[in-house]
Amino acid sequence: MDLIEGVGESSSPPRSVGSFGGYNIKNDVYTRLLDSSNHDFISNPQSRELFDLHFQRLPSSYALDINMDRVEDVLLHQRLLAQAKDPDSRPVFNVRFMEAFDSGADVNEEDQVTLSTSMNFTNERNTNGGMMPSQNRNYEIDFESCSKLEDLNLDVRRNSTGKEMAALAEEFPGSSCRQEPVLVHEVIFSTVDKPKLLSQLSALLSDIGLNIREAHVFSTTDGYSLDVFVVDGWPVKDTKDLHDAVVKAIAKSERSWSGSSHSRTATDKARVAQASQAKPGDWEIDLRTLKIGERIASGSCGDLFRGIYCGQDVAVKVLRSEHLNNTLEDEFVHEVDILREVQHRNVVRFIGACTKSPHLCIVTEFMAGGSLYEYLHRNHTTMELSQLVTFAIDVCSGMEYLHQNDIIHRDLKTANLLMDAESVVKVADFGVARFQNQGGEMTAETGTYRWMAPEVINHLPYDQKADVFSFAIVLWELVTAKVPYDSMTPLQAALGVRQGLRPDIPKDAHPKLLDLMQKCWEASPSKRPSFSEIKMELEKILQEVQDSSKASNDS
Repeated sequence: MDLIEGVGESSSPPRSVGSFGGYNIKNDVYTRLLDSSNHDFISNPQSRELFDLHFQRLPSSYALDINMDRVEDVLLHQRLLAQAKDPDSRPVFNVRFMEAFDSGADVNEEDQVTLSTSMNFTNERNTNGGMMPSQNRNYEIDFESCSKLEDLNLDVRRNSTGKEMAALAEEFPGSSCRQEPVLVHEVIFSTVDKPKLLSQLSALLSDIGLNIREAHVFSTTDGYSLDVFVVDGWPVKDTKDLHDAVVKAIAKSERSWSGSSHSRTATDKARVAQASQAKPGDWEIDLRTLKIGERIASGSCGDLFRGIYCGQDVAVKVLRSEHLNNTLEDEFVHEVDILREVQHRNVVRFIGACTKSPHLCIVTEFMAGGSLYEYLHRNHTTMELSQLVTFAIDVCSGMEYLHQNDIIHRDLKTANLLMDAESVVKVADFGVARFQNQGGEMTAETGTYRWMAPEVINHLPYDQKADVFSFAIVLWELVTAKVPYDSMTPLQAALGVRQGLRPDIPKDAHPKLLDLMQKCWEASPSKRPSFSEIKMELEKILQEVQDSSKASNDS
């Protein structure tokens, strides 16, 4: 659970009716629907009320994304969101054919500017929602079609126009330039909103063999999602088989969708039952002895509060009871299991937990210095080299301890690195951390895209070296005081990392620090150093910096 507002992948922008230059899009959509031949909408006396409620639930960018030539899409979206309220139906989806075009068709110079930037994915639900208004979409794109999400190339071939491609195909009939017409479909999903939902949906479509051309992502005020994907890669216009393929893909990953009791394994049930029914240990918190004060931060599933317990300042992470489901309870149990086992100077100290559902909370020491993310980005702090390296050593010490105890953090980032009153950095938030299994590797995708290792993004087996990759991005942040891939959405960054993209190497930074950073983000996990090795190298760098500083002061 990400409790740092604005840092995670999923929340929502401010709600307001979409308008542009005084032109009210919502009212125009309503007028056009009245002028349509949709009898159900025209004859229903509640249509206007339901229509207004629909727009109120969604961000203002939703209105800007409506195709005014297909205003009945709004009614389709309204229906899907209504169906998603039935837990036995989730996720609900709709598939339809959009258009076919010749990939070698003429493209004029003006269009090409649009095409070269059309690989836009909007997956940060707390930004501006969708893409450009749908009426301006142009599905013609001047690079070869690809069948898998991981094959997407962010660098569009700007210099190959449709005419040039057609000429090449004519000159070399057997070449790959001559392609079959590209068929474009649309797949719309609606379900309960949650972190990493877009990742799950995109992986599902990729597994079917679809290439995502556009993703339009919206969250409602009451916790539901509306995710519209424009895809190609399905060989026929007819959507029956595509519909069946989506059904099979959803069924294949049923447990991760429903969150209902029938989808949980017997092992999971036993673990949760054991946690809730076991005799309370000395870590079990009696809520009557816990005083909860101001809220520090909010996440998609809970809130972080400052509190007082037994006379000491504490941080209290409270899961919202209305959001509780099997998945969240599992994560809560995992986090308590891990926190009970760890004790280190550079790991946030566990004080206790309340495990009596629905009042679930975790109590840890209060970190007065806040997160490194806030320290670096909200305060625009540029650190002295010695302080930077000291912070990095703190992180390495905590992570070395966790790895020595067979724990993979899986979401290492500056938002999960907290400072105490003495500016000691500690690893925090073990909501998705896991004990490394006996096989030594995992495959489930988890974490935050901007810090995520390529093997995790690609759903390949991974081990503790995935945390080392994330540390490389943290180290880059410490050096630059910038957000990684700040010109991209998280999904665009993930697609780039799959293809070898890394943050720009900062200038004028310590050369040994840069060398270490690049070793840590190697594509091959086996080439990355361990945290013990990283810490030794950082300690050498710190000693050099301190010696140099002392020599300068003595001279």
